[in-house]
Amino acid sequence: MTTTISIKLETDVARREFIDKFDAFLLDCDGVIWEEEIVLPGVHETLKYLRSKGKQLLFVTNNSTRSRDAYLAKFQRLGIEAYVDEIFGSAYASAYYLKNVLDFPSDKKVYVIGESGITDELAAEGIQYIGSAADNESLKSMDFSKIVPDPEVGAVLCGFDLYVNYLKFAKAFTYLHSNPNCLFLLTNNDTTYPANGSIFPGTGSLAAPLVTALNRKPHCVIGKPNKPMLDCIVKKFHLDVKRTCMIGDRLDTDIQFGINGGISSLLVLTGVSQEKEILANDASIVPDYYIKSLGDFATIIE
Repeated sequence: MTTTISIKLETDVARREFIDKFDAFLLDCDGVIWEEEIVLPGVHETLKYLRSKGKQLLFVTNNSTRSRDAYLAKFQRLGIEAYVDEIFGSAYASAYYLKNVLDFPSDKKVYVIGESGITDELAAEGIQYIGSAADNESLKSMDFSKIVPDPEVGAVLCGFDLYVNYLKFAKAFTYLHSNPNCLFLLTNNDTTYPANGSIFPGTGSLAAPLVTALNRKPHCVIGKPNKPMLDCIVKKFHLDVKRTCMIGDRLDTDIQFGINGGISSLLVLTGVSQEKEILANDASIVPDYYIKSLGDFATIIE
């Protein structure tokens, strides 16, 4: 859905009507449910209330460094009820997309720039991979003799990687440059990554050297705000898009994700984007609804 005016959920009546309107809620995590290791006020109560009403909850995040099992451990550590099948990170979405949408050949391998979240999910889907931690140590000299085309590599998948280096870029470039049929995929294209109260380069920025060297864009970007991630979610859970709502704290990822996928959206003001951005006359991304905090829904609990 798209809108030009956001509805602020200021009253309990408006909040109840909002919840009754939807069967499924897609929830971003950072800035919506928690800030690092702290659950935001009222969120525990809100999530329990939504479950008591029979709502389907799916946790959707662009962070590719963690697998679903790793995310589940965090939910459990923070005392939040969640299940593996409810967690849809960009690492899992990428593995799911490769297997179930692209029908990635079983005899091909994926070269990974990224961390264990990606490789764990690829392995769980039965997809062969190389790279990642195996290439964390970069070249020690100008010896490029071991960087050669590999016809078995059918895709290069780039995600967030704290250990990105020239060796990974050189291998990824070689596989893509030498084989026009090799797929170039990104888990997400976030330009920045929030951490420790600040922002740092994100996956989109880390992939920029490949985009520049190849002089072409990726074949597909999986994560928010791009539609492939929502297509995977709708396909797996058979969602009714008219009764599904995306809840997030970023206009350019979460809310645009809802707009691109034709579902409703709710902006919470506990993260990146603020009220003044959606009320501005020249606002280009506008959610259907907004509220100060996800925890504010706790006021309607009897």
